[in-house]
Amino acid sequence: MTPMPGGALTDSHLHVIDPARFPFAGGPGYRPLPHEAGTREDMAAVFAANGIGRALLVQPSGYGFDNSAMLDAIAVAPTRFRGIAVIDGREPDAELQRLADGGVVGVRFNLASFIGTALSGQDAPQLLDRIRRRGWLVQVHATDAQWAEVTPLLLASGVTVLVDHFGIGGRDLATDAPGFRAVLALGRSERAIVKLSAPFRVADPGDGYAAIAPHVAMLLDAFPPDRRLWGSDWPFLALPEGIVDYAASLAALDRWLPDPGERELALVHNPTRFFGFAEVPA
Repeated sequence: MTPMPGGALTDSHLHVIDPARFPFAGGPGYRPLPHEAGTREDMAAVFAANGIGRALLVQPSGYGFDNSAMLDAIAVAPTRFRGIAVIDGREPDAELQRLADGGVVGVRFNLASFIGTALSGQDAPQLLDRIRRRGWLVQVHATDAQWAEVTPLLLASGVTVLVDHFGIGGRDLATDAPGFRAVLALGRSERAIVKLSAPFRVADPGDGYAAIAPHVAMLLDAFPPDRRLWGSDWPFLALPEGIVDYAASLAALDRWLPDPGERELALVHNPTRFFGFAEVPA
């Protein structure tokens, strides 16, 4: 990995999991196992070991609509952290402002493993407009069928979309899968940003994620260099222990973005621009 501006390397997708201090919510979200905890202190140690200086924390489904653990972690270093919250859409403006004051820059719709109909109801356009008017990002995690369904709404809404996990909505999907084609259309619209994150959820780490190499090539064609991010998906929930290593996950970016300038955009300058971090040295 080519050296980057000091303290500016950014992980754009990870979760704080601290059930001892912040109990999980009831409901449909994934309830992490004891060995899957990832406290703010654990996160700091991982960052120190890997040269990470900033992060976009993403609300995990196990906490439902209670964003307290994420906000607590942001408050420790508000210049270094931003957050993507999960809301139910009925919050008053004062609550959304509280989230914004706490470092939140967007809302996640986890259609794949939380509430699959969150963007399907009649109130969805109004909610997206409310998010757009606040200047927040809309992050989406979806299956292939869900991507195909919600992309027209996302395009019509005028929001800026954060595409989770390469926009590949399942294992063994062909590059002409309807949802993946929809993700490519979002990229060509220049109203979306793709996260090159969590490839281990759709391909085998053992062969260098060869199964998604064609998908990545098409994504890099559809999403220009100034609309790409990298994220680890730490602490690697719902996976066999030890199958993913943080350092190896970061090193995989060299394979997809061999050009140092494009890597620096994904790791430093794009997060600075999209998440509102302070400017960093060139």
